[in-house]
Amino acid sequence: MTDLLLVSADGTVGSDRLIERDPVLKPGAPPRARTAYAAAHVIPKPYAENVPGAPADLDWDATLAFRHHVWSYGLGVADAMDTAQRNMGLDAATTRELISRSAREAASVGGALVAGVNTDHVDDDVISLEGVVDAYLHQLELTEDAGAGVVLMASRHLARAAESPADYERVYGAVLARAGRPVILHWLGEAFDPALRGYFSGRGGDAGAAADTLIRIIEANSDAVAGVKMSLLDADAEIAVRARLPRTTAMFTGDDFNYVDLIAGDGTKVAGDDGRQVDAPGHYSNALLGAFAAITPVASRGLRALDDGDRDAYERILRPTEALSRQVFAPPTFYYKTGVAFLSWLNGHQESFTMVGGLHAARSLPHLSEVVRLANACGALERPELAAARWNGLLALNGIVGPIPQSSAAKGPRPLATTDSDPNGALA
Repeated sequence: MTDLLLVSADGTVGSDRLIERDPVLKPGAPPRARTAYAAAHVIPKPYAENVPGAPADLDWDATLAFRHHVWSYGLGVADAMDTAQRNMGLDAATTRELISRSAREAASVGGALVAGVNTDHVDDDVISLEGVVDAYLHQLELTEDAGAGVVLMASRHLARAAESPADYERVYGAVLARAGRPVILHWLGEAFDPALRGYFSGRGGDAGAAADTLIRIIEANSDAVAGVKMSLLDADAEIAVRARLPRTTAMFTGDDFNYVDLIAGDGTKVAGDDGRQVDAPGHYSNALLGAFAAITPVASRGLRALDDGDRDAYERILRPTEALSRQVFAPPTFYYKTGVAFLSWLNGHQESFTMVGGLHAARSLPHLSEVVRLANACGALERPELAAARWNGLLALNGIVGPIPQSSAAKGPRPLATTDSDPNGALA
């Protein structure tokens, strides 16, 4: 069995024994107990000019194949979201094409799909509130016409233009009045996008005022709002908001730090339509997570345990993935997309570790080394031998060479090699 080489921030090299696991069986249907979407990334052509500032040039076959991978495990796909590098390299024209292509693929297999609607096709940094409404409606029409469900994303333009909670209520009311079917609202915190600081609260507002604004928007437009995705990385704030939601409005956790407990809920039960006890609305969260794109098979298996009412198995399967997710989403959190693409490459879903806008350079080798270690520990390496070969080869390419004999792996780390040793040794 191959060992994984690991490198620390001071250049010390160690190793970890690669863990082989049984493959996760693909289910025949989506999970029943929770609705779950994985926010999918995009895969560029490795030879294209995907450099900072250039229009995205995607490998469409690989990008769409990854969505089929998610659907095959029973999860829905949340597309054209921040995981797909909205506002970080994915240009407006490619975003439109992504939504259209993904919608066609979803229809071909009956896969669940929602897609982000934003105002980011407008080049001007500052526009009026009326301009924000028009921009939202432009993307809303395109997305609904493509056949995708809608996630109404937080807008940088609105964050700049709004001076009070009333401005948010006015804009969202105007947009929701035009929605053809209920949408999911998105409250994205500043950890993911610093430009969204104070969203929903207006200038000088706090999180409490923002939550009040969100609830007023939902209550005033309840027929147009199917759910809300909260991505604040604050479990207490999410629990407080979901307790206030109308019964017809679902909470979708976007908290990649605390999703295990939020999805499980607090255990409160009510009688279901068939008389059996089910989890009470307002006491648990559904999932719309970038983390689930990184751990799709494991997430699927954990949710099946929840379907079976086996909370112990759910905990045993999903709890170890939270440490991996916390590493992928470590500050600066908005670079988490690098970890998602990195794991996609390790797992064989793309041929190169490259990203739109050159964003694969956003994380260091020691950071990625810890991602590898935690992915190995929690079963997120779908093809362990391939992952080890690719990771050890990447280290060798950067002058971090082995091998460390398996018999000596338990002796602990050794200093970073600086010789011209055969880099292919790292693959042994």
